[in-house]
Amino acid sequence: MTSVEITASTVRRGDVIQLVGRACRVSDLLQLPHGAKQLVFESGELLTMHTRTRLVVARPSRRR
Repeated sequence: MTSVEITASTVRRGDVIQLVGRACRVSDLLQLPHGAKQLVFESGELLTMHTRTRLVVARPSRRR
């Protein structure tokens, strides 16, 4: 896993975001108006990322 800074345009399914000390894995993404995205976590919780939102996530390393 590597740490990567993401925005609403670069977030992907499978990204792991630390929220309030808990690791939450993105299971689905919904496109919202004005470039925002709603992230659906495996736990069923939701998070809205706006175009200016920046988060650091853990992402599986790509194999070479």
